[in-house]
Amino acid sequence: MCLAIPGKVVSISAEGPDFRTGMVQFGGISKTVNLSYVPRVKIGDYVMVHVGFAISIVEEKEAQEVFTYLEEMQELKEL
Repeated sequence: MCLAIPGKVVSISAEGPDFRTGMVQFGGISKTVNLSYVPRVKIGDYVMVHVGFAISIVEEKEAQEVFTYLEEMQELKEL
């Protein structure tokens, strides 16, 4: 099953007019993520990330709900 995971954008790197990456924090883990699909994202926003691409911007409350569900399912350690 494929799943998008929420994370918080902590930095953004402009690498070109059509390509941006950023550091996204998932709990205590940070990963570089492609931000090209969410051109309006800014530092502090939460995004849903699927296979290294941020695919949408979400509210912090929604992101926290997803983390709660993953903890209940004991899936966070798998990420």
